[in-house]
Amino acid sequence: MNTTLLFEFSVNKENRTIHVKREFNAGPDLVWQAWTTAALLDQWWAPQPYRTETKAMDFRPGGQWLYAMIGPENKPHWSLMEYKEIMPRQSFSGLDAFCDEEGNINMNLPRSFWHNVFTAGQHTTTVTISITYDNQEDLERIIQMGFKEGFTMGLQNLDTLLSSLQK
Repeated sequence: MNTTLLFEFSVNKENRTIHVKREFNAGPDLVWQAWTTAALLDQWWAPQPYRTETKAMDFRPGGQWLYAMIGPENKPHWSLMEYKEIMPRQSFSGLDAFCDEEGNINMNLPRSFWHNVFTAGQHTTTVTISITYDNQEDLERIIQMGFKEGFTMGLQNLDTLLSSLQK
């Protein structure tokens, strides 16, 4: 079992992109399921003390994931991922946005394009994530909102979940 897992996080302001490369102690099928199945996403996506609740998920090109991150005060913060391209167990991409409970996008908050690539190692899986914003202001705003810290915590939640699923 690998105890030193790769984790890279960088911001390219010129290209308006966040790059994350994260290795997990699990095979590609399990890691893929954790990223593409609502019941599993709900267990790790939100940084603690938040939790995630999926309202609807249709994982296919043209499908959507409508979910809320719910804070300790039980206030939901809604988001919508619109899936664009899916290559099973290899990659997927989509547009992510803040929205209301019905999936109506809030155009006053940053919107991003995610591209996730899954690469199998000997006993691990690496997920390489590129998140691109429409403009530098949106990128700066999401960083100020604590994206790096929150996403890092979520990925640590995923480590814990993957470990528990393999027992």
